[in-house]
Amino acid sequence: MGSYNFCIAVLVMFNLSFMGISTSLNPYFYAKVCPQALPTIKQVVGAAVKQERRVGASLLRLHFHDCFVNGCDASILLDSTSAFTSEKNALPNANSARGFEVIDRIKYEVDKVCGWPVVSCADILAVAARDSVVALGGPSWEVQLGRRDSTTASESKANNDIPSPFMDLPELINSFKKQGLNVKDLVALSGGHTLGLSQCRLFKNRIYNETNIDPNFAHQGRATCPPNGGDSKLAPLDPSPASFDTNYFSNLVSKKGLLHSDQALYNGGQTDYLVKTYSKNYGAFSKDFASSMIKMGNIKPLTGKRGQIRLDCKKVN
Repeated sequence: MGSYNFCIAVLVMFNLSFMGISTSLNPYFYAKVCPQALPTIKQVVGAAVKQERRVGASLLRLHFHDCFVNGCDASILLDSTSAFTSEKNALPNANSARGFEVIDRIKYEVDKVCGWPVVSCADILAVAARDSVVALGGPSWEVQLGRRDSTTASESKANNDIPSPFMDLPELINSFKKQGLNVKDLVALSGGHTLGLSQCRLFKNRIYNETNIDPNFAHQGRATCPPNGGDSKLAPLDPSPASFDTNYFSNLVSKKGLLHSDQALYNGGQTDYLVKTYSKNYGAFSKDFASSMIKMGNIKPLTGKRGQIRLDCKKVN
């Protein structure tokens, strides 16, 4: 065994013996072993969002796309190896998932303040998502902690399991149900689209061909997104894409949802009442969003002896 690998082995054993082998998540997982971990994550996220507000939406999306593929295990962060193809190459992530450099910065700063690699990349994703929402005016919640990192990734599962922007309501409900999430979770978590931008290729068909769309909104979208080309041009998912508010839902009620999957939530189906409620009641939306984020963060975590604490979020130890 080389000296580098020996050091890793010692760190991992020390890690497990020092913290105990917990098989369930709890919000105080790092309270004794590294009390500065969470404040450090908050500080780095705050600085990144201040520099570019859009990055808050990107970090939230990374956590979402991570959890929907084999659970919240930081598999989305891994680069390709001879053993697997990175989830970064999957259709929902290629040329659109971003914020990886912020996660790397957080990992570096947290390991430095803790003195050793004790915080998993999966937990960093979960906490960074929460801190991003808070930095953009949204609710806070107690993040459950103690996830460990996967040693593999799956491009095919990312293609199959991450909800598509072209899905209708029954497909969306089924996609969330597969993850143990219900209809309320679907609508509340879709409200994450109160933040961020979308590429033209994902809404082009909607603004040119769909009928359940406000004509002026469609016309405005066509100015950004030409019928041919311009696929990577960006448009906001709601009128205030850097503020956590209820405009996303108000847009849906006015038939101004940017993505087909957005407007599917308010199109004469069973989720109309929730969309209408959230459009008028920020308190109800923010409370349900926080609850659903906790629930999503609990999807199939690796705990105890399963997985590892990566030294570099991009690579298996």
